[in-house]
Amino acid sequence: MCKKNRPLSNANIERQLKKNGLSPLCNHDLQKVEKPDIHKTITSTEIGSVSKFTGEKTALELVAKAGFDAWDFSMFRNIAIYDHKKKDFLPASHPLAGNDYIKYVRELRRIGEDNGIFCNQSHAPFPRISNQTYEILERALECTAEAGGKICVIHPCQYCNVEQNAEFYNKLLPFAKSCGVKIAAENMWDWDAENNHAVPAPCSNPQSFLELLNAVSDDYLVACLDIGHSELKGLNTSAVDMIYTLKDKLQALHIHDNDKIHDLHQIPFSKDIEFDPIVKALYEIGYSGEFTLESNAFIKRRTLVSNLMQMGIVARTLANKFEECKK
Repeated sequence: MCKKNRPLSNANIERQLKKNGLSPLCNHDLQKVEKPDIHKTITSTEIGSVSKFTGEKTALELVAKAGFDAWDFSMFRNIAIYDHKKKDFLPASHPLAGNDYIKYVRELRRIGEDNGIFCNQSHAPFPRISNQTYEILERALECTAEAGGKICVIHPCQYCNVEQNAEFYNKLLPFAKSCGVKIAAENMWDWDAENNHAVPAPCSNPQSFLELLNAVSDDYLVACLDIGHSELKGLNTSAVDMIYTLKDKLQALHIHDNDKIHDLHQIPFSKDIEFDPIVKALYEIGYSGEFTLESNAFIKRRTLVSNLMQMGIVARTLANKFEECKK
């Protein structure tokens, strides 16, 4: 394991908590605390960038301490790991890959709720061409439901056309409906190394995103707008354009910042994306989902707690800007 990604000891986490004026860890056995105010805009963050240092259980407690209302269940590499040479998925050594995965997810849900936060959405493993693909994605949908999430983000297949991706989602939808979980497609991008900028990929512009959603035409397939992806040079679009086109099909967000060239996944207000017009556009289409950060590159091992606290403040700032539009 890379040294910078090695797990943090509880003693190290406790030192970071103390340094930032937060209470110690509670060993996941906390008296239930007050739930978030359901009348305010909910803030959330993915937990994968934290759990790689702490595990999911501690990550949930830290996300709650940082002031978030909810958590985005990251399942990129914990159900299965894709081997590019073998072009197939390999088993992962994670509880989500084992026989007791339901028990584990229910424990995560309890820990979150005991700390006053809930699972609002999830992110499934990236779809790859394999005879295991649908089995893995169905497990992700099932885990989402058990965690309490209502939306599971599943990327479109990167090198498939609209018809192929529509077929891909149509195969998953019956299982998603049985779980009571909507699938959210996400706007993607590819890379032109020679010219050093992004180039179109599935759902990378408003027209292609809407074309896919209309090709499936099912209320259980919705849109997750990745703010950073939509602002990349070479895609000839913007987050605002995407929002006004997707309208009520937009039901989830991945919020992060970049230099408009590279997919940096940094904390909002740190790079070049202007967020005020984005918040205004979300208000004008009547967006009713959560504000979910995917600023995973901002989380660093030595400053994990302070990074999370800064993210919590920024997420609430965006949510407050959205609330102010209503006044």
